Amino acid sequence: MSEKSKILIIGGTGYIGKFIVAASAKSGHPTFALVRESAVSNPSKSEIIESFKSSGVTLVYGDLYDHESLVKAIKQVDVVISTVGRAQLSDQVKIIAAIKEAGNVKRFFPSEFGNDVDRVHAVEPAKTAFEIKAQIRRIIEAEGIPYTYVSSNTFAGFFLPTFSQPGATAPPRDKVIILGDGNPKAVFNKEDDIGTYTIKAADDPRTWNKILYIRPPQNTYSFNEIVSLWEKKIGKTLEKIYVPEEQVLKNIQEASVPLNVMLAISHSVFIKGDHTNFEIKPSFGVEASELYPDVKYTTVDEYLNQFV
Repeated sequence: MSEKSKILIIGGTGYIGKFIVAASAKSGHPTFALVRESAVSNPSKSEIIESFKSSGVTLVYGDLYDHESLVKAIKQVDVVISTVGRAQLSDQVKIIAAIKEAGNVKRFFPSEFGNDVDRVHAVEPAKTAFEIKAQIRRIIEAEGIPYTYVSSNTFAGFFLPTFSQPGATAPPRDKVIILGDGNPKAVFNKEDDIGTYTIKAADDPRTWNKILYIRPPQNTYSFNEIVSLWEKKIGKTLEKIYVPEEQVLKNIQEASVPLNVMLAISHSVFIKGDHTNFEIKPSFGVEASELYPDVKYTTVDEYLNQFV
């Protein structure tokens, strides 16, 4: 086995970023995290940064908006993974410019980690966020930068603890609101597993210039199927309230940020079925649980046990 690539994560203290940093360090890749100097003294970030240090991660001080610091950080590594949040998606052009100048990057993973943005049927405001990600893809391709796009579908931690029920802090016990008819299948992946699969792809020639879909069969469920699985676990039948698409669209228009974004993404996932309404073809994509059968991923069934 040739030596493992050096990996830089930009946005590593964010929601999915910290799982990717942890997976990289755990798998023995020399791991670098770009952090702003101000983040180190920020109480909300200091715990994450300490955990990086204790797992052997090298902190590189720099900033997305400081070109020289970005180039300097990128020159130390082989692979760059961006996990920046929604507000900074379009600013990834700055990472692309720094990668071009550095000239040494073997693979770039832009901030994706959701739906495949080239295969969505989304309404605003999710539509714009998806379009920005798609624009970043086109720029990467035009610049000839080797890439992998990770389509990890839904973060388990965003949906399964409450089934996205308004104001809930636990999965429903009496009644459940279901968007649409509840039949389109969606995919729910635990964040640690998304980290593991992403890092496995970093040195894998099979994921070069491809979309890596994380679509494990045991994590692919319709909303109705998840409710039914949960009902079996708690030994109780829930009252089901179905919200027709017209009402969902109205709710999106009336909601404010960030609820409207979350509702619009849910519309794409649960009504349009955008996680599973297309076939993964070898010309553009590969599926993670098929490529890495050795990864023991957490299934939806196992994940829900903690809430019973």
